[in-house]
Formats: sequence, structure tokens, C-alpha cells
Amino acid sequence: MKNILLIATGGTIASKPEGGKLTPGISSKELISYVPEIKSICNVTSIEPFTRDSTNMNYNDWFVLSQLIKQNYDSYDGFVITHGTDTMAYCAAALSYFIQNNLKPIVITGSQKSIYLRDTDARANLTGAFIYACDDGACGTHVVFDGKVILGTRAKKSRTKSFNAFSSINFPEVAQIHGDKVRYFIKESVKGKPVFCNKINTSVVAIKLIPGVSADIINFLAGKCSAVVIESFGVGGIPYYADSDFEEGIKNLLNSGVQVIMTTQVTHEGSDMAVYKVGEALERMGLIEARDMTVEAIVGKIVWALGIEDKPFKELFLTPVNNDIFD
Repeated sequence: MKNILLIATGGTIASKPEGGKLTPGISSKELISYVPEIKSICNVTSIEPFTRDSTNMNYNDWFVLSQLIKQNYDSYDGFVITHGTDTMAYCAAALSYFIQNNLKPIVITGSQKSIYLRDTDARANLTGAFIYACDDGACGTHVVFDGKVILGTRAKKSRTKSFNAFSSINFPEVAQIHGDKVRYFIKESVKGKPVFCNKINTSVVAIKLIPGVSADIINFLAGKCSAVVIESFGVGGIPYYADSDFEEGIKNLLNSGVQVIMTTQVTHEGSDMAVYKVGEALERMGLIEARDMTVEAIVGKIVWALGIEDKPFKELFLTPVNNDIFD
């Protein structure tokens, strides 16, 4: 049997009622005890670096997870991370960049209801995560949820309450779990040794434009962060309200050394600034277009790329990693 390391971080799956509200409090060993059949699938060792609601998780925490996996990489055949659903897609994207060229599966799962309760999605999701982690064809970083295997750079929480909470955005599901079998739609392959990130930079701000928003917010950020993500309308671009304040604000950001990444608020199909003349001008200024990447992947990739100081940021960002972007 394969040896799998369970890394428990809290979240709804590990929550118990406390004062009428759910609070993470179920240990990693208790999680396994709720699904005893997992012991017939693999040998499990468990650790608990955090016990938190995922709203309180951040990129420094996910970097810690990547380092834990690095320290234990040679001792295990795969890794299962239990995580709250609210920031699970951010975690999956971050680990996709922090650990690249990864032959061993890193599987992230959680649930909409606690494993403490009966007849919820928690036990099925946890079992599915271990089934995938033990499959000979599994590799890389994925979310396993509601029987779906979703690439870490393409996962997004698309429903707040339903059991089918996660979707694969602009990319097919990699596989599905049927019973105790993994049925692949895409076969992934990895050669060579894994590459672990050694440093990150979390100085990133995302702005979601709304109609009529002032360009003052752009100017305010100059010198206050290392990168700004602008979530624009449609295929991407900035508004012109009888002036060029937004354009001038972006120029100021770029001139101050801030990386500016343009994306779209629309979930599917991505941005294409070349469609309109104003967008084409922005690209010439040095603004970077995120194309069909998810916001979760965009931010994770920025945090990773900013930490690499000996290579140009734009080159790193626009180079595809784990199928996160298509030309």
C-alpha cells in the first residue's frame, strides 16, 4: 500500500458546533476515524500545522504547507490536504506555483458540511481525495471535490452551499472518481525532479472596477505594493470618463515599478484587450494581460513570480505553468 501524508488545516470539514456556530476543532486523527475504510486504501500519517477557518488562511500559510511537503517529499507517495472551501482554490493555485514539476499527487479537499455530521459531503470528499492520491496516474496539484478532479490552477468555488461547490474554469476536469476508480479525461505526465519555491512576495492588491469608479484608487497604490491586479469589464480595458485619468494612473504605477496585470470579471473565456483600441494602447504601455487565468491563479502566480528576483517578472508570468494560461 502507498504511504500518504494527511495535512489537516481546519475548515468546515473539521468543525464542531461551539456556542451554536461551527468552529474548527476536529483533529487529523479524528478525521480519519470517521472514514475507517481509508485504512484499507493506504497507510496514513497525519499532521496539523493549522486549525483555522480558511478565511483566515493566507499565502504565508500556503508557503508553510509547501515547505512541509518539501521536508516530507521523499517519505511519502502522495499528500492530502484538508482545507476550508472559501479559500481552497487560492491554496490550490498557490501550491501549483510553489511546487512545480511534481510527480507525486498533492490533493486538496474539504466539504460544505462538517464530517462531524452524518450524511454530508465530507466523508465522500475525503475518501475520494485518498483514492486519487493513491492512483498510479495521479500527479501534480489538484482539488478533489464532489467526485471531480480539478487542476489546481483552474479551480474556483462557484457555489456557496451546494455539494458541487467547485468548477474547473476554462479547462476540462482532469478526471472523475467513480466508486473506488479514477476515470481520466486528461492524462498528465511529469519528468525530472520537483521544483520548490524558496521565497514569495505577498505585496499584491486586486481592484474590481465598477461603473463610475474614480481613478484615485489607482494613484493611491503607487509605491504601496509590488503588483496590482485590475479586474475590468468584458474582455478587459479601462474606462475613459471624458479624461485619461485611469491611463495616467496606470502609467504612474508602472513608472513606480509596480507590476500591473489586467484581467476580466467574467468567469469564462478570459480577456482579450486587443479587441478594442484602448486595450491595445495599454499593452504597449507595459501592462500585462492575464488572458484566461482565474483570479486565484493570477494572484498565486504573482506571489510566486515576485519572489524570483533573477528573472523578468513579465516573462515568468506569461510562461504557462500547469496549464494555467493559453495564448
